[in-house]
Formats: sequence, C-alpha cells, structure tokens
Amino acid sequence: MQVRAAQGSLRALLWDVDGTLAETELDGHRIAFNRAFAEHGLPWRWDRSTYIGLLAISGGRERLRRFLRRQQGEEPEGSLLDALHQAKQVHYRELVVAGEVQLRPGVRRLIEAAAAAGLQQAIVTTSGREAVAALLENQLSDQSRWLPLRVCADDVAAKKPDPEAYVLALQRLGVEPGQAVALEDSPAGLAAATAAGLRCLVTLSAAFSQASVSLFRSASSLTDGLGEPMAPTRVLQGPACAGGLITLSYLEQLPPVP
Repeated sequence: MQVRAAQGSLRALLWDVDGTLAETELDGHRIAFNRAFAEHGLPWRWDRSTYIGLLAISGGRERLRRFLRRQQGEEPEGSLLDALHQAKQVHYRELVVAGEVQLRPGVRRLIEAAAAAGLQQAIVTTSGREAVAALLENQLSDQSRWLPLRVCADDVAAKKPDPEAYVLALQRLGVEPGQAVALEDSPAGLAAATAAGLRCLVTLSAAFSQASVSLFRSASSLTDGLGEPMAPTRVLQGPACAGGLITLSYLEQLPPVP
C-alpha cells in the first residue's frame, strides 16, 4: 500500500475497542463471563439486559467485583475475583480465535484509509492488553501494525469516563486534541474523549442501541455505524454523511469540542 503524508488538520484516529471495533461486549465478554461462572460451578448467568446494566461500570474486573459484592453482600475474596477473571480471559480469547467476535462493518475500511493517508492510529481502551491483542491479531492480522500504540487498562490509574487514557495517548502520539478524532460507542467513552478535548464520533453498538440520544449530546457525530456500500450508516446527530460512509473527509469536518 502506498502511504502519503497526512494532509489537513486531522493527524490521528483514536479507537476504542469494546463495542467500537467489534461487538465484543454482548457477543464476547458476556459469554466468556458466563463460561467462567459455569467452570467454577457458580449459578450466575448474565443475560443481555443484565450485562447492559453492568456496562455502566468501566472495566470487566470492576464489573465483576461490583456484581459479586451485590450477590454476596460484602467485598468478594480476591482469590475468587482473580480466578473468575483469569478464566474469563481464557474463554474470551477462545471465542475470538474461533471467529465468534467480528469487526463491525466499516472498521477495516476506515483503518486502511487512515493508514494509506499517513494518519497515526492508536487504541485507547479500558480493556486489558491481552484481550486487545487477541482481537487485533485475529481480526486484523498483519494490519494490526497500523495500530502500534495501545493505551490499555494497565497503563492508567483511572478508567473511562476519566480522560487519562486519551490524554496519555495524545502525549505519546505528539498531537494536539484538535488534530485527532476519537471513535467511541458508549457514554463513558464519549465523556472521556471530550474531557480530553477531542472531537468524538460515536457509533452506537448493540449494547447502547436503545440508549437515549440525550446521553450522547456532546458527540461531534452520532451514528449507527461506520457504513459499508451495501449497508450505509444512519446519522442520528451531527453533519450529514454523503453516501452513507464515514470517511476521513467526514471526520475532518466534524465540529470542534465546545
């Protein structure tokens, strides 16, 4: 692929992972947690509505801790928390390797376009590094090299909606907030991005498809996806999208954060 120097004011794309790159939450992490519960002989099973409720808490380990505390009425033992979370990570990787978790439509297209245009790209997530690597290696393969910077849960003290992860990514890339766009799917991710001064495109994932649009009023654009030629995106808030495809030109025209 021929790469040209980045033009215009857009120099970087900052990608969230869970729900943005792929429908990992309901189709991946939730199922992996349920398998971990079954493996340890525990009676709990998270259905879709239960898990969507738990998504108000950033980070899988934090969600698990909150759930166990609610079930047991006290702070869970560290050994149980560790065992369940480690088992969940194994099951999640198995799901990804088996192809049960796929990139959302338009993601590969936009990553390729950004790479061809010479833009920097980074992962900014509250997920663990191992889970991120599993998804990128299995879904993007050699193209994962276009996302060399990965700011993960282990790199920051505070998770989204705190902006720490985005601030760190901007520092490591050497770009100003106005030169980058964040791609997110959740209210917490949007809050983190805008608090860091970033324009933010929200592509609603399955977990947030029924959420009130008012939760995303600070988004530069709110859509139901990035779009493909046979499945154009629908803009719910923000600039109109000609052709139904989110492109670099579309991202560059997004209004700045107030």
